[in-house]
Amino acid sequence: MRQSLEDEFTAFVAARGQSLLRIAHALTGDPDAAQDLVQGALAKAYARWPRIHGDAEAYVRKIIYNDRVSAWRRPVRRNEVSVADVPEPAVDNRHDQAVTDRITVREALLSLPTRQRAVLVMRYLEDRSVEETAEMLGCRPGTVASQASRALDKLRALVGDQRVAMGGTR
Repeated sequence: MRQSLEDEFTAFVAARGQSLLRIAHALTGDPDAAQDLVQGALAKAYARWPRIHGDAEAYVRKIIYNDRVSAWRRPVRRNEVSVADVPEPAVDNRHDQAVTDRITVREALLSLPTRQRAVLVMRYLEDRSVEETAEMLGCRPGTVASQASRALDKLRALVGDQRVAMGGTR
């Protein structure tokens, strides 16, 4: 790759890397997995950089979404450790309601099916239109709308159930 293209790519990563990482973190729920996802997407984009025309960020985001969807289709491997005694959950009354709500919403988001989470991230975190979201995910706008509706309904149900279980009044 010519030096000017390398400089262009480096400038792109410096300018848009954090935004890409934020989206990947919202998709994965795990900062390490998000970094791996962005790093893989940027490696693919680097290899194709001379041929990328137009909006490079949209191109890299599409790689991120496609790689994540591909990862969702692979069997999940969990690194679990067995212990003799299960520790009691810590009770920390110092959390204010905003922190508790944020944790509740995050856990509810992570429990959504992966396609629904991707739709919510694109529609509400990235503020993309239904049409843009459909194009990036390779589906129809009606599918995006139905996935968003189902995801929001499930979030409402999960957050409501958890708040009641935690003693909340909403």
